[in-house]
Amino acid sequence: MEYEPVIGLEVHAHLLTNAKIFCRCSTKFGAAPNSHTCPICLGMPGVLPVLNKKVVEYAVKMGLATNCRINDRSVFARKNYFYPDLPKGYQISQYAEPLAEHGRIEIETGDGKKIIGITRIHMEEDAGKLLHDERNPSSYVDLNRTGIPLIEIVSEPDMRSAEEAAAYLKRLHEILVYLEICDGNMEEGSFRCDANVSLRPKGRAAFGIRAELKNMNSFRNVQRAVEYEIERQRHVLDGGGKVIQETRLWDDGQGVTLSMRGKEEAHDYRYFPDPDLVPVEIGKDWIAEIEKTQPELPQEKRERFIREYQISSYDAGVLTASRALADYFEEAARQAGKPKIAANWIMGDILKFLNEDKRSVKDCPILPADLAALIRLIDDGTISGKMAKEIIDVMYKTGKKPGAVIEEKGMVQITDESALAKTITGIIEANPAQVEQYRSGKEKVFGFFVGQVMKATQGKANPKLINDLLKKMLSGS
Repeated sequence: MEYEPVIGLEVHAHLLTNAKIFCRCSTKFGAAPNSHTCPICLGMPGVLPVLNKKVVEYAVKMGLATNCRINDRSVFARKNYFYPDLPKGYQISQYAEPLAEHGRIEIETGDGKKIIGITRIHMEEDAGKLLHDERNPSSYVDLNRTGIPLIEIVSEPDMRSAEEAAAYLKRLHEILVYLEICDGNMEEGSFRCDANVSLRPKGRAAFGIRAELKNMNSFRNVQRAVEYEIERQRHVLDGGGKVIQETRLWDDGQGVTLSMRGKEEAHDYRYFPDPDLVPVEIGKDWIAEIEKTQPELPQEKRERFIREYQISSYDAGVLTASRALADYFEEAARQAGKPKIAANWIMGDILKFLNEDKRSVKDCPILPADLAALIRLIDDGTISGKMAKEIIDVMYKTGKKPGAVIEEKGMVQITDESALAKTITGIIEANPAQVEQYRSGKEKVFGFFVGQVMKATQGKANPKLINDLLKKMLSGS
């Protein structure tokens, strides 16, 4: 039988606030275990949570960016379950009345563009973290992460392949990072995803039994895990078996999903409104204020770059990989007046330097104005493209301006036609055999003369001027 995969993703994103969602504890990653905790996030008796306003603002920003309806009223609920890293015995989340609903984003795959629906976006607190000692049969609990603000973005089951799931996840990731409300670090767990995967006979409307996949810490692993799970379920169904509703862990080393536990349903968590938190009411004026601060989103920026700067779709994709990189390009292109040339230098040399040093463009020693100045120096003939390659390397290593590097190294390009003609005359007179070969039709010898002139001028001569003068003088004119 031919089956159709049905995939939905639940994405959790840590919000970039300084304090936790219901207390003043720091959200900074990497602190000593259990050092960023207080009676509120530890769930001590008698304490009262107070909602961090910034969390609501960031959640609204994501709702607007994904075309969601922002609800006037949303309610925090207690999600009850026992786990060693959940000190209260429940998680404060939202369920029946979330912050935002009924959104959508557009993705693009090898099969073209597709709209993926978003069921809801809601706010919640994160749980702690269990650290397992592989040498001893013991585990440790670090509660620093407890209470860090999250938004959960729940998709509609609209994806039909692992490729679509990966594309959707990447699109959400870039939107969150562009909004500057999440750092998107999957290794640190600030952006993570659970995938719900099921199969149904092609053409049938009813969904099959789903499995939830966890422990996927990269886009590649999400795609691999979903691909594996589709094949696993197909094998079960083809063999006459039944897929069990369960939670499964992705084992990256083995490249398989492994059964973890039975999958809980909403009623298992016994949701009820949190009695310590009043409903969140968001006025239209506040939403309008937040909307004014929304940046241009990556897909819109890509389309504008292609239209305004006449660059390729590929180039636009590279240059909008981050908001900081896009801003860097626009400033360099504006000051240089040569968008395509600026794009080539950024995608070539500058990104190469940054990737080798694992640095962000925000930390680049070459400012956009410095790159623009270098491009103008090439354009006006002060330096050659070959010289510029050497100069930009020194600029990156030292942070010096292009003019200072040129002065220090004496790298001004020779553009004096009479001085260059004198040099070429000497080379022609010293190589009569090569002159005769060229004049008899062996045009490849021309490269020999170019090399000799470059050697004599230490690479400082203007290449176009060399070519023009050589052609004239070798032809006897």
